[in-house]
Amino acid sequence: MMLALGSASILDCLMYHTQQQICFALSNFRDILHTMTWNRRHLTALGVLICLITVNSPAQRGALTVARGLDQLTQEADVILRGHVTSAKVEPHPKLTNLMTVVVSMSVSETVKGTPRKSIVFRQYIWDLRDQLDGAQYRKGEELLLFLGPVSENGLTSPVGLEQGRFRVLRDKKGEALAVNGRGNFGLFDSVEARAQSRGLQFSSRVAALVRKPHAGPVPLTDLEDAIRTFRGTR
Repeated sequence: MMLALGSASILDCLMYHTQQQICFALSNFRDILHTMTWNRRHLTALGVLICLITVNSPAQRGALTVARGLDQLTQEADVILRGHVTSAKVEPHPKLTNLMTVVVSMSVSETVKGTPRKSIVFRQYIWDLRDQLDGAQYRKGEELLLFLGPVSENGLTSPVGLEQGRFRVLRDKKGEALAVNGRGNFGLFDSVEARAQSRGLQFSSRVAALVRKPHAGPVPLTDLEDAIRTFRGTR
């Protein structure tokens, strides 16, 4: 089954099994805690552990993925587009019937990388029961910015890095469009400027300010798309 998914999906499946091992280890850790004498040192250690787990928990359920910066997401994506979800249907793969998938249809308002188009339909493999129940959280009418990887020989694709390559478009009180991925943009700009400098890329002042952003959280959509255009086509 894993050979049919392509190398990216194999990696994500391996990461999923790693997550299960982590959950098992945490269960054992919980039992150990019951035998500990609670003091300030123990509480501090537990707090650090909880923070690490929370920070690294993916928004898309049932998988752990390798962290990627914005430049890496852009390079790995075959298509980057923004638009609104028009439908999301969960169904078995037409040939690999043991695989559950979600078929997502979107109207496209902006193509940032790839061939311009007005609409797109793609099929994504899903393994978590919760994703099967709610269409992997693709909601009709929701505006998304997606970094889609290449389509496999079995017609499957997914956002690069799963939750990392899937950005929700929000509006602030002034109506400005903001974008945030499934990790809350955590680590999105880590080491991005250094890698760009090694390639001789030049940033506009707004993009430079964006990639130097010290904290996670939503970012202006126009600045994010300008940064993507800076990175696209580079290796």
